[in-house]
Amino acid sequence: MASLKDTVNLTSQLTDLTNQLHGELTEGDVDFEKMIKIADEISEHADSLAAAFTRVNEALTDPLQQSSENGSGDGGNASRASAGSRRRSTAGSASGGNSSSATN
Repeated sequence: MASLKDTVNLTSQLTDLTNQLHGELTEGDVDFEKMIKIADEISEHADSLAAAFTRVNEALTDPLQQSSENGSGDGGNASRASAGSRRRSTAGSASGGNSSSATN
């Protein structure tokens, strides 16, 4: 299971990669192959970060939803459905960002 410490590591790696990309753009020889590689790594790390946040969120909310289902019946199912739609919309926007960066 992912932890918040994992997300801290991922954000540090993302910071390093974005600094590399910025440096390449402003101080480097503007090597497009290198910038493509760095941008792809940024995308992969961002996807990993989103997945880690999702796992942490699920680990925190699943026990709460299970206890509310035991106490209130259908109320927990409605919460789970809305949480599932949020995860799907987040995953869709994350993957949409990847496909647009791959086509550009």
